[in-house]
Amino acid sequence: MTAAAKGYKGIGMEGFIARWYAKSTGNAMKDYTAEARRVAALLAPGAQVLEVAPGPGYFSIELAKLGDYRITGLDISKSMVEIAQRNAASAGVAVEFRLGNASQMPFESNRFDFLFCRAAFKNFSQPVRALEEMHRVLKPGGCGLIGDLRRDAPPDGIHKAVSDLGMTGFDAWFTRMAFRFMLTKRAYLKPEFERMLAQTQFRSTRIEQNGIGMEIWMEK
Repeated sequence: MTAAAKGYKGIGMEGFIARWYAKSTGNAMKDYTAEARRVAALLAPGAQVLEVAPGPGYFSIELAKLGDYRITGLDISKSMVEIAQRNAASAGVAVEFRLGNASQMPFESNRFDFLFCRAAFKNFSQPVRALEEMHRVLKPGGCGLIGDLRRDAPPDGIHKAVSDLGMTGFDAWFTRMAFRFMLTKRAYLKPEFERMLAQTQFRSTRIEQNGIGMEIWMEK
């Protein structure tokens, strides 16, 4: 029997690392709120939404506060699923957070109207397979949005992004080191993402670069 492919690159977000990440990214709640409002403007009432790799669940929870959407989050980290479930319960919103691999999603085809993935795609060990799965689970006409760091992100932009999170001391230093020695090395350049998208069946795609990252829009 062949072992299942590892779903992520590097150390998994479990235990202490997951709790630290949830705490540190919680400082950027205004960004999650703004992102949720932007996405909500694209959705019809009752839309089925999937967030891939939601981590602590902040985006999905903020989106759930804005409308009658059926939201599911899929994360490969057991710790993150548990943290997200607690956060949703504390916020009093209904979001289903499930354990699973982005490259082998436990959903039927043609289920979701919108799919969102923030700051996680660079960590997937099977990126093209993950894109194929995103295509499969979206409904015809459905839209996907991936937002992530790009490998050619300018150092001053990264410094500003960490500062905007309100981090100080060890947290700020550790996060900058993670960007420099781990995250940017895993991230993609725009031409690399274009080549991956060319291997999928999405009807249309576009990539927009902004700041230290890029947004990848995909329509089935």
